[in-house]
Amino acid sequence: MDLHKTHQWNIGYFLVAFIALLLFQSWWSTSQTTRAIGYSEFLELLERQAITELVIGENEIQGRYTSPDGRFERFVTQRVDPQLAELLARHNVSFRNRPSNTWLTNLISWLLPLALIIIFWLFMFRNIANRQGMGGMVNIGKSKAKVYVERDTGVTFDDVAGIDEAKAELQEIVSFLKDQPTYSRLGARIPKGILLVGPPGTGKTLVAKAVAGEAGVPFFSISGSEFVEMFVGVGAARVRDLFTQARQAAPCIIFIDELDALGKMRGVATFGGNDEKEQTLNQLLAELDGFDPREGVVLLAATNRPEVLDPALMRAGRFDRQVVIDRPDRNGRAAILRVHLKRITLGADIDADALAALTTGFTGADLANLVNEAAIVATRRSAQSVSMDDFTTALERLIAGSERKGRLLQAHEREVVAYHEMGHALAAATLPGMDPVHKVSIIPRSIGALGYTMQRPTEDRFLITAQELKDRLVVLLAGRAAEELVFDEISTGAADDLAKVTDIARQIVTRFGMSPEVGQAVFEPQQSRFLGEQVLAVRERDFSERTAEKIDDAVRTLIDEAYERARQILATRREELTAGAELLLHNETITPEEFPALLGQGLKQG
Repeated sequence: MDLHKTHQWNIGYFLVAFIALLLFQSWWSTSQTTRAIGYSEFLELLERQAITELVIGENEIQGRYTSPDGRFERFVTQRVDPQLAELLARHNVSFRNRPSNTWLTNLISWLLPLALIIIFWLFMFRNIANRQGMGGMVNIGKSKAKVYVERDTGVTFDDVAGIDEAKAELQEIVSFLKDQPTYSRLGARIPKGILLVGPPGTGKTLVAKAVAGEAGVPFFSISGSEFVEMFVGVGAARVRDLFTQARQAAPCIIFIDELDALGKMRGVATFGGNDEKEQTLNQLLAELDGFDPREGVVLLAATNRPEVLDPALMRAGRFDRQVVIDRPDRNGRAAILRVHLKRITLGADIDADALAALTTGFTGADLANLVNEAAIVATRRSAQSVSMDDFTTALERLIAGSERKGRLLQAHEREVVAYHEMGHALAAATLPGMDPVHKVSIIPRSIGALGYTMQRPTEDRFLITAQELKDRLVVLLAGRAAEELVFDEISTGAADDLAKVTDIARQIVTRFGMSPEVGQAVFEPQQSRFLGEQVLAVRERDFSERTAEKIDDAVRTLIDEAYERARQILATRREELTAGAELLLHNETITPEEFPALLGQGLKQG
């Protein structure tokens, strides 16, 4: 017998009994304490002066009278037209009134408030239950997976660009689901689980939908956080229910997004072995061991934090294969842009390759956002198509924020900002190997920047030499060096530059082993592989105080040397610094075409 149905019937019986009890009590109390009399009898009581208390209502009269035996009794009678009553009494005609049938009205007056209270209580209880993770009495243990079929996903590999290696690996899954006997003729079996790892926005969920769309099979999609509930055991029940549904719909794909919310490493920051997350993870491990890949059920999962996943989840036989979906390279970005550019009206000057060169480090989601922002910019200026200038404006908005032309700086402040930004630009144009300067501006931006220098990478870089890192320090410090060189004082405008300089210098010494004084040992752990978040916990130092002093001295030496190199570069190009700052004060934004000194001379600096 269904326990939920039995529970529902018990509540129904209780409500019916309660309502019947209320109605019986009302009828009993009324019939025992109040006597209904005819209107003629009421007139007789008036004649005898037996009525001691009277309450006259719109349709009835209630009161108390003295009975012949001396007792006080309550009565009720319906009102009658006074002229008719007087006429009937004059002719000695006995009459009584006929009360209106009000039992239905009384019943509704009792039931309606009670029903509203019950409905309100059930509604509130269900909302509270859902917010607390109970999911309602009906849904406890039931999977919340959203099932997609081929026509609902609407995504194929043609809609996914820039990750050709990942698509090639996942094409095997599609082949297996479409033609299992042919694929397994040599005894090969499909991996039980495929883990998609990569930074946020690279298209992990989109790829999973594309696999389902290519294979034409049902697509069960659920987030890892939806398994974790308030009550212990509910998440495990949902895991069992999800796999049961999948087996019934095989061949199909199960996709678990944000797997790290469910499969985080056990025994870390926990106070017991019976918490809900651990029980849910144990059930998932058991399901992965229990189902046969030949059933046609393929498990896909995505995470951007593979380093926190439980080792038991990552071993062979569970998640057999990891597919890395990283940030696309230049060719990949160009392919992604071509997919998104089909959706907007383009001008004749749009070049996907040029846009790809400007967007180093962008993910697929970033590129989609860039195309949309460019279309918005073109729409705002009532253009007929989207031009390259619209993309440049959109790119600046995404990187530096929107322009704040209403922020008025003092004349001296604008001059300081102009020399500061021109210092960055000239240093970048002078040093070899630095990205070319694309634009310099002193228009304040919404993120707090009073000006910015935009550099355009010519190619993707995967290795950086020690000299190139030191040159980056010089470019970052050139803004403050220009202030000191021209005004013989420094300002707070270099705060962000100094933070970046300190971080790079410290990584040179403690992570990359590029300091002869400290050596090639690593003294700081690597940050998260994809998210790059800072470690908030206090890490126990595993090196001596003498080594710490060497690290501090090496970091300071790198920064001081870079600052001195920046001063020398700007002192050599003092006339160009002044001319560029004056042009920047006049135009607010300049490009290398307007100021050829920014095109770079590639001078060797020691």
